[in-house]
Amino acid sequence: MTLSEENYLKTIFHLYDQHQQEVSTNAIAEVMNTKASSVTDMLKKLADKQLINYRKYQGVTLSEEGRCQAIAIIRKHRLWEVFLVEKLQFSWDEVHEIAEELEHIQSDKLIERLDAFLGYPKKDPHGDLIPNKEGEFSEAAQTLLSELKDGDRRTLVAVKNTSKEFLVYLNKMEIALGDTIEVLSKEPFDNSMLLKVNDHKVSLSATVCRNIYVND
Repeated sequence: MTLSEENYLKTIFHLYDQHQQEVSTNAIAEVMNTKASSVTDMLKKLADKQLINYRKYQGVTLSEEGRCQAIAIIRKHRLWEVFLVEKLQFSWDEVHEIAEELEHIQSDKLIERLDAFLGYPKKDPHGDLIPNKEGEFSEAAQTLLSELKDGDRRTLVAVKNTSKEFLVYLNKMEIALGDTIEVLSKEPFDNSMLLKVNDHKVSLSATVCRNIYVND
């Protein structure tokens, strides 16, 4: 499988996971920053390899084999992110692009040894679940920060938005995984929140709060 084909499978997996419905050509084109016609050409190739279920003008889903391949790529990506942060001291906003390259290494033995070396981690540095070698994800008991009420106290366990810009913003606000967050007040007008994060206060917009997960 080519690098481009792997990227398409991963993109389809994430889009379906977000919306739980057939993924449109335009949605794939937007994420991958390419033309819809180019997406259609690739979808035909993936369908010929029986990696996707493709209906013209209807959308696309992964076949069982395609889903297995996508999960394997995601597993490699997230394990490499753990390695880069824990062993090479990269920050969580630096690792995505590097892991994008490392995830295409074709060696099952390397990945299994990497998993063991890291102590079989369950989550990556952004709080995303890491599937095991059977492709299974553990259950995530989490909710969005935006759903909390005044006085609620939780632990930050993951971020929904893993873009470099968002992670840099959280660094600037001195917010990280594992932090204790207490809701001091929620503004009815715009749903912004005044929070106590560990020992300092911070005000976050509704958009930011909708991109942070805390434990249930």
